[in-house]
Amino acid sequence: MFYNKQMKVLLHMCCAPCAIYPLETLRSSGAEVDGYFFNHNIHPYQEYRRRLDTVHQYASLVQLELICHDEYRLEEFLAETASRPEERCRYCYVSRLDRTARTAAELGYDSFTSSLLYSRYQQHDLIRREGELAAERYGVRFLYDDYRIGWKQGIVASKELGLYRQQYCGCVYSEKDRYLPKPPGLGKGLL
Repeated sequence: MFYNKQMKVLLHMCCAPCAIYPLETLRSSGAEVDGYFFNHNIHPYQEYRRRLDTVHQYASLVQLELICHDEYRLEEFLAETASRPEERCRYCYVSRLDRTARTAAELGYDSFTSSLLYSRYQQHDLIRREGELAAERYGVRFLYDDYRIGWKQGIVASKELGLYRQQYCGCVYSEKDRYLPKPPGLGKGLL
């Protein structure tokens, strides 16, 4: 993807390890990047705090300006997803990308993107579609890039930096998929 060297980009960070490769890519293109943390559905609360603390740690290490909306809204997440847990990822993407787009527009950024585009376990096409819709709603550009190509590079860098690396995507459903023993013969769910 081509980035304008003067472009101001707001990078939604689902967690620090997933933000490493997108940040490096954006910065190497010459874009001016700030980080943005809004991940209101991480469960349990201790996991939410650990991820937020790790984002602060990483931002300090790489001199990244960071904007945080420190909101833990478990009840809202459950109200939106309990009757249709199979649609939980859509809610997660829409709520976070919408808030990022709105913040980017309000603060005068040229564009926004998300470290969700780094994970091989996320629904990439859905993230892209919802990011583009959020961009239209707020009149700010969504920068799409397939950051999955830097998957291994990001893992190595996060380990070298000593960053906390979570074992599930973050919601209560993904925690269940990760840790609940499966009956014999069944595979693991998406992380």
